[in-house]
Amino acid sequence: MASNMRGLTQFIADIRGARVRELEEKRINKEMANIRKKFKDGNLDGYQKKKYVAKIIFTYILGYKVDIGHLEAVNLISSSKYSEKQIGYLAVTLLMHENSDFLRLVVNSIRKDLDENNEVHNCLALHAIANVGSSEMAEALAEDVHRLLISPTSMTFVKKKAALTLLRIYRKRPEVIPAAEWALRLVSVMDDQDLGVVLCVTSLIMALAQDHADAYAVCYTKAVDRLHRIVIEHEYSGIYTYYKVPAPWLQVKLLRLLQYYPPTEDTTLKNVLNETLHTIMTSSAEPSRNVQHNNAQNAVLFEAISLAIHLDTRSPLVDTAAVLLARFISSKETNVRYLGLDTMAHLAARSDTLEPLKKHQGTIILSLRDKDISVRRRALDLLYSMCDVDNSELIVGELLRYLKVADYVLREEMVLKIAILTEKYASSYKWYVDTILQLISAAGDHVGEEVWYRVVQIVTNTEDLQEYAARVVFEYLKTPSAHESLVKVGGYILGEYGHLIANEPGYSPVEQFQVLHSKSQFCVAPTRSLLLSTYIKWVNVFPEIKPQLINIFERYRHVLDAELQQRACEYYALACLPDDNEMLQNVCEEMPPFPPRVSGLTSRLNRKMADTEDKRTWIHGGREMNLEQQQMTTLMRSKQAELPVNESASESADSTMLNSLAGLNLTSPSEAGESGAIPRLTVGPSIDKWYKKLTYSAEGVLYEDVQIQIGMKSRFQGYLGQLAIYFGNKVSAPLTSFTSTVYVSDSEAISATFAKIPANVLAPRTQSQQLLQVECKKVFTSHPILTVSFLAGAHQSISIRLPITVTKFFEGVKFGQADFFERWKLIGGSPRESQTVFPIALDAAGHIDLPHNRRIVSGNHFEILEGIDPNPNNIVGAAVLHTSVDGKVGCLLRLEPNREAKLCRLTVRSTSEEVAAEVQKLVEAALRTE
Repeated sequence: MASNMRGLTQFIADIRGARVRELEEKRINKEMANIRKKFKDGNLDGYQKKKYVAKIIFTYILGYKVDIGHLEAVNLISSSKYSEKQIGYLAVTLLMHENSDFLRLVVNSIRKDLDENNEVHNCLALHAIANVGSSEMAEALAEDVHRLLISPTSMTFVKKKAALTLLRIYRKRPEVIPAAEWALRLVSVMDDQDLGVVLCVTSLIMALAQDHADAYAVCYTKAVDRLHRIVIEHEYSGIYTYYKVPAPWLQVKLLRLLQYYPPTEDTTLKNVLNETLHTIMTSSAEPSRNVQHNNAQNAVLFEAISLAIHLDTRSPLVDTAAVLLARFISSKETNVRYLGLDTMAHLAARSDTLEPLKKHQGTIILSLRDKDISVRRRALDLLYSMCDVDNSELIVGELLRYLKVADYVLREEMVLKIAILTEKYASSYKWYVDTILQLISAAGDHVGEEVWYRVVQIVTNTEDLQEYAARVVFEYLKTPSAHESLVKVGGYILGEYGHLIANEPGYSPVEQFQVLHSKSQFCVAPTRSLLLSTYIKWVNVFPEIKPQLINIFERYRHVLDAELQQRACEYYALACLPDDNEMLQNVCEEMPPFPPRVSGLTSRLNRKMADTEDKRTWIHGGREMNLEQQQMTTLMRSKQAELPVNESASESADSTMLNSLAGLNLTSPSEAGESGAIPRLTVGPSIDKWYKKLTYSAEGVLYEDVQIQIGMKSRFQGYLGQLAIYFGNKVSAPLTSFTSTVYVSDSEAISATFAKIPANVLAPRTQSQQLLQVECKKVFTSHPILTVSFLAGAHQSISIRLPITVTKFFEGVKFGQADFFERWKLIGGSPRESQTVFPIALDAAGHIDLPHNRRIVSGNHFEILEGIDPNPNNIVGAAVLHTSVDGKVGCLLRLEPNREAKLCRLTVRSTSEEVAAEVQKLVEAALRTE
């Protein structure tokens, strides 16, 4: 920068040569005065502006306040010379904050640079947007940045910067990005040949998919395909190999992206993914001597293990992973131990059985005393997740022992986790009370209000526990250094249930009063208020200490604290009532049981452990907690589906102490994704005609335009079917980012999966074939939808219905006349009969087109029965529907055309009402005259 500007070089040399700060400030003030004069005089050329702005930038970098040069920097951005434009952009990004009024002046200049064919100018503009990124700039330029990213003429490094700029804008101003609208176009960039572009756009899609999961669901197939090509087919450039590990950052991001979606039901994708994960695990099993290689390899390996756990905890891959993790948690490297414990916590949170983890329980407990605090935190999380009924007393005991020496930053979290585990896995109520009181006594200031609230709630609701709790808390209060939280618990429990132990030696009313009141002088006002409530309860049940208690009320009537004074006055008035007045007894009745509610401790812990940018797909805790979290997320998404698109997904409410006392389950806000939507069908008269024909034909054209032709051949046997779908490229350019997916609305009734992942490029003037495997599980009425998207200049998307109807799984059955009518009568009429009358067309001679009618009936897989109906124009058919879950369903059909009326009566009877209605609709649609 300074090599061709002598004035700037001399200025920098003078600053560096200043021996004391006063000389430096004097030189800077002199230069700033000179620059002000030059700017005021005007008539500066581009070189002079550039030189003076560069001096201002250097002064700013030194830490001095700068209040000139902003307008000149804006003018430099409009220059056609790169050196001047570069200084202008540098000044804008350094000197201006996002709320600066000057930024409004540069928006048009930045847009102009984004629109130019000069990639260097494109990059300068993208840098400015990403670094400054004001709200106004993001809103005005997001579309231009998106256009640069998807443009086929953009250079690879421009695409990379555009993707990361969009990511920056989305994180700052998510509302300006139409995420769902851009989904298919952004996902198509994942097929780019340059892995650097794929890496950057995957980072963007990871952020978008967390908030719009369904809109970006197509990225799942892209991610699996890219992983397979990198890991199995070794399809990558050598420049993206890091210490012999191919594109480790991209692999990690793709593996993480797949965890944002539920495990796929597609058999093909599942097999490809399992093969990829198995290869990653086997190739990473043995560490090498090279540290960088190990780091890159472990990064991929741990993410692969997390994905394997996410997909299926019962798979052999997870068994392999458990063995690897056992080795990692004993590693000498801190990072490896940390990742091993964290991944093992994921396994504990999802696994059906904890037995493989319990084998290493001793090692995990030792990790609580690791020299690194991050490892100690992960060990705590793992012990919390792997705790169950069998090992709860051991783990809670270890955590209580460690609590006394634990770091202060860990103690509050430890207290919550011990309290949750104690309540959840308590073998007896007595063990629960002993443990919680020990926890409160040991943790002191780190015990939150929720913990002792929960103790009070459980003791109040458990009658058998009340006497024991009163006795134990009294013993704890005898200790010289009882913490204030313990005083609160003691005050509540002794006030309610102290009378249960008052007749035992050492627990008399006077002793209870002396022990509790001796602690009050060290307590804050809210705790003293609670103790006053305890005393009024004692006035009712312990008349022998009534004078002492009235004396206390009298003393507190004159304190400065308004709450204490009010309570004391009210309680004094109650205590002085005559003995025959029942008001005191009514006011001081024993507390009723709390309504049964979920503990608020878990939600408090989840709020404390809230995630940052990349959200976890699981929470620390057992399998039950994670299932509850999944159900809550699903519920939130279903509610979000009912809201307008721009409405906020969910709002978090702050919980009060009263809510905590009631044990309300205040779950952390869930990020809701877009609701699953049926693809919008491509419309056209020819499309409907082709579809209608294929409902009773085995092969034909599904779709055709000037760019692509889609055809199919099909065969069905029993409840299984196979479709060969042909994609023909009719143009002289390749169709890139080619994607074909099948949408099934009712996956419990029918499944449709491709035999392999389709190639993402369709060469010019060529045809490719994809086999689609279909299984009929139950009766279905909604047909699968094929969505094909590709790049041919612009992004194209076609969605068409596949002619997979319930009649495709029919098998014709032969009957004699007697058998047919016997079954016809046996099925009976409505509701297992569906009948309709509709107009039909005659042939050219004016006769009933009998061959056409027979072709449609037989095309729907009915066996046409001859000699059943005396009228030769009538058609009678019989068939059996095969399903893999519901078994076989019989179906009979009778078609009665009338030549004179040009009408036809169709009657369908079936043992299933749904089948009868669906078959009647399909056959009528094929025969009806529009």
